[in-house]
Amino acid sequence: MRDVTHVPALHRRSFLKYTGALGAAAAVTSTLSACSAGPESTNETDDGNGKGGLDTLTAVIGYGNDQSWDPLMTASAFSMAANHHIYEGLLDTDPITREPYPALATAVPSDLSATTWKFTLRDGAKWHDGKPVTADDVVFTFGRVLDPDTQTLAKNFFGSWLKEVKKVDDQSVELVLKFPFPEGAPRLTLAKIMPKHVYDQPGALDEAAKGKAVGSGPYRQTAHHPKSNTTFEAFADYNGPRKANFKKMNWLSIVDAAPRVAKISGASAGAQISDNIPYANIDQLKKDGLTVEGGAGMNHLFLLFNTAHKPFDDVRVRQALHYAIDTEKMISAALRGHGKPATSYLNEGNPTYRKAKTVYAYDPDKAKQLLEEAGVSGLKVNLMAVNVSWIVDCLPTIKASWDAIGVKTTLEPQETAALFTKLDQKQDFQVVAAASNPNQFGLDADLIMHYNYGPGNTWMRYARWEDSSEAKALFKMMDQATREPDAEKKKQMTQEYIDVVAENAVIYPVVHNELMTAWDPKKITGIRPQPYPGINVLQAKPAAG
Repeated sequence: MRDVTHVPALHRRSFLKYTGALGAAAAVTSTLSACSAGPESTNETDDGNGKGGLDTLTAVIGYGNDQSWDPLMTASAFSMAANHHIYEGLLDTDPITREPYPALATAVPSDLSATTWKFTLRDGAKWHDGKPVTADDVVFTFGRVLDPDTQTLAKNFFGSWLKEVKKVDDQSVELVLKFPFPEGAPRLTLAKIMPKHVYDQPGALDEAAKGKAVGSGPYRQTAHHPKSNTTFEAFADYNGPRKANFKKMNWLSIVDAAPRVAKISGASAGAQISDNIPYANIDQLKKDGLTVEGGAGMNHLFLLFNTAHKPFDDVRVRQALHYAIDTEKMISAALRGHGKPATSYLNEGNPTYRKAKTVYAYDPDKAKQLLEEAGVSGLKVNLMAVNVSWIVDCLPTIKASWDAIGVKTTLEPQETAALFTKLDQKQDFQVVAAASNPNQFGLDADLIMHYNYGPGNTWMRYARWEDSSEAKALFKMMDQATREPDAEKKKQMTQEYIDVVAENAVIYPVVHNELMTAWDPKKITGIRPQPYPGINVLQAKPAAG
């Protein structure tokens, strides 16, 4: 997602430039001394036979590593996953259950319903450059999160409930909440603590966006090659709860499906684990002895409408295009059965899920009727889309469905960074199809919904919708639900405003799908596949023997 310089020095243009998955790719090499550009280094941590030794983990990530690495800005699947190994929050969360555990802090607050949380920092915690972690670093980090003149993605997850963060002494801090908000504890993993002495220097946050990463976590970044790979080694001075189990790691960025699968398969496989496995390759990889398992969650294909471009300001047109899509055909043909039609913004496994009052079941007749009621005929749509492999597989079904109701459709898939650069530059567009998974940030519905909806939200700016009366009413409902202390009432209020989101269909999922991870059980153990992009190997180990 994004990057920001020092308090308010970074202007909007730079902010958008380093938006990660939401903006332009930062294709400039990090200034890390170990860095050198180019793909020739992708095997630099291997043991010489291309497979990686027992102490080296080689992983393939099916997303780019050339977007923002600033942990308070990024939504990039690659950098978010990597940052969980490089940085720590006061609390971090289990990658599957999302239960919080002490990371830089020594304990989870005993009373999460309190409006002040005090944290003591882990004794002896060090930054990767050897300097000690102090309360000043925590205050610096949250200062960026909460500063009204600084745009960070993290602000979406903290600004509504966190008032301030105060230094108590060199080893302890106090978080002051605006109101009781127990859901805030797992969100602390999204505020990765950054060293003030490194990132408070002029230009340092630009370098963070480009790939420079200095944290306190179990792995230290050793090199970063945009569009190619990023390497790590175990941090010898790490004394926290989840120590590195591999001496070195080499994470390869391979966006295209065929070379990604080739890298992990066959007798000459060059990697031991890969995320984003295409459904068509599952059976063969299993026959080759790999374990292939999936995680079902919020991952979805969504449509984003430009409501400033007629006729997409008319809710009936947006609804018509959703009703027209043959989702069952999409799931069968493109997803090989690994998906479900969206019946809410939330996936069915979410604890707050309830079927929305408006469900876009395949109904081409209703779609035609809505277009007629809106006075729209002869509509031509240019559908811009990201080039994520499974999204591209879904596009022909959308085109065939829209063509069938008389909407002449042109498909325009392109690199994610290129597409969102156009949106960041406020270029005109009609409809965008892209992949999203707010589960990268957490499971609670309040967090998920605020990722796409809310005043000042980047996605709302893309949709040109936030100033509408419908949006303002929605944001008020969202704010009331956030502040509601009773858990059951909050759940009901959230479900009610999700009905509003479903009805308006400004940014809304078409299908939720399962993400697949493959790994070699003869090489590594302790892997748990995530229902969101990336991998987490903090509890993985080299296989015995």
